[in-house]
Amino acid sequence: MNLKERLHSHLIQIVRDRNPYLASQGHFYAQQYIREQLAQWGTVEIDDFSVRGRIHHNLILDLPPLSPPLAKGGKQEESPAASGGKQDNLGIEKQINKQLPPIVIGAHYDTVPGSPGADDNATGVAVLLELARDIASGPLKYPVQLVAFDMEEYGYLGSSHHAAKYKQQQESIRLMISLEMLGYCNHNPNSQSYPAGLKYFYPNSGNFIALIGTLRTVPDLINLSGKIRKSGQPCEWLPVPNRGLIVPDTRRSDHVPFWDNGYPAIMVSDTANMRNPHYHRESDRIETLDLDFLAGVCRGLVEAIRYM
Repeated sequence: MNLKERLHSHLIQIVRDRNPYLASQGHFYAQQYIREQLAQWGTVEIDDFSVRGRIHHNLILDLPPLSPPLAKGGKQEESPAASGGKQDNLGIEKQINKQLPPIVIGAHYDTVPGSPGADDNATGVAVLLELARDIASGPLKYPVQLVAFDMEEYGYLGSSHHAAKYKQQQESIRLMISLEMLGYCNHNPNSQSYPAGLKYFYPNSGNFIALIGTLRTVPDLINLSGKIRKSGQPCEWLPVPNRGLIVPDTRRSDHVPFWDNGYPAIMVSDTANMRNPHYHRESDRIETLDLDFLAGVCRGLVEAIRYM
């Protein structure tokens, strides 16, 4: 299968009412599918958290970095042993201790009641699964942690638990990337709306993918958007000050707890209800998606993340 076909195959399995309370069977089915898919590439950690006495689960796959790391120019560095030298245990220990902070990539798998959640957020999960496939087959400079979050629709509870753990353990993060609704595209004029004031700076057709980050992520916004555009996928980016509090519509996904805990984070999104009329509705189904657009977003992210 090619990328578009694999994404479609994931969507067929994931798209169903999967609200954790009112559609627990569909929720469990999607959870098990995600776990099985991620388990192809390594050990999947099931990270439990409690909400009002009920246990919920984030699914976590950690992928190691390229070792030894890439030198400047993208060439593989030789280890001392490979070049005829010796590497003692202390040297190995120092190399381990120098491990770079991870790129955390997340997507939520729960839905609001009554919606099969094709765009919101089966598309994000499908791309997460394909990023796992790609990175597992060709590790990056940075370690990568892929997380399927539960309970986003109830206030980013899964990602809040995850971000709080990083903060509590005083661990750094290179960048958190939240995959939030990636598959709805409309090429018609005036099909895209915006929060107040932004329409004067961005296209009026909803045929691009958006990157939203805080001011500290501007270098990453520039680099990622540039690589995504170079892959052939239209892309726009928006930096927001003060954790997005001035533009509340930028605070609507799993990147928010990372912003609030002081970590660099970017949301990747088709802009939800500012473009997609099926947002949080029973009509949010596969047939409303543009799978070529979704595949283009996935390809663009694969290329962009590899250049970090």
